[in-house]
Amino acid sequence: MSKVSVLVVDDATFIRDLVKKGLRDHFPGIQIEEAINGRKAQQMLSRQAVDLILCDWEMPELSGLELLSWCREQDNLKVVPFIMVTSRGDKDNVVQAIQAGVSDFIGKPFSNEQLVTKVKKALHRAGKLQALMSSAPPKMLSSGAFANDSLAALTGGNADVIKPAAKAATPAPGFAKAAAPAAKAAASAAPSGRGQGQLRLPGGNMACVIKALSIKEALLVVKRGEPLPQVLESAVLDLEQGEAAETARLNGYLHAVAALEPTPASEWLQITFKFVDRDPQKLDYLSRLIARGSAQKHFVPGA
Repeated sequence: MSKVSVLVVDDATFIRDLVKKGLRDHFPGIQIEEAINGRKAQQMLSRQAVDLILCDWEMPELSGLELLSWCREQDNLKVVPFIMVTSRGDKDNVVQAIQAGVSDFIGKPFSNEQLVTKVKKALHRAGKLQALMSSAPPKMLSSGAFANDSLAALTGGNADVIKPAAKAATPAPGFAKAAAPAAKAAASAAPSGRGQGQLRLPGGNMACVIKALSIKEALLVVKRGEPLPQVLESAVLDLEQGEAAETARLNGYLHAVAALEPTPASEWLQITFKFVDRDPQKLDYLSRLIARGSAQKHFVPGA
């Protein structure tokens, strides 16, 4: 079987590992290359051919949009499928990417099912899917193989580790608006904190209160619901701050989940959300948030 090569471009190691594990579990014969930013990807693509590019939008040195524009100017990369993996789902950003020649989007946070579906679609259009699928074991082709979330991807696909997230009535991944009015209303009933936001998980959105904030992590409080958030689950934290109502979409994962009160019946959960972004603009935004009003109280001890 001829090798099908995919290039995964993201400055966050956690996201790259998540994508690689998801692809290898479903496509045993796939060859995966990786790059830590757009500049490194550009250098790699100048030396070797690939069949599909999965790329983050916001990265240091060269953004995903800049890499996409460069690819479409190269004769050997003009028609290579390019999927943007991003938390940027606003209309203006979507139009920008479409005009630059993007093939498709995967919204952060994403499930294995969403990742595999998008990759299958792109490889099918490129005429590369049949060779890959012919090597997949029968159990991997069943619909049940898609039910893993990010924690399952990082634990070898062990179905006993975590139950599949229930489907939620939420906007399409990558196109969810930050802090919808209903979410803000729900968050207003939570214990007091330093601000409000929205936690986007593969299974749905949760309003949250930001109890503490540092350059590495956020301490959040959310109302307990079903399904329960899972440790190591990938997520996006939408923060809306300032007079101009700036919105930061910060990528990360759930490092710890615990009851807010020392009782099994606790209505509220406390979540430690670790940031994985290395994009200078996002880090600058975080720094400004921390510095804005009662700055010292925002820092998480030991972060």
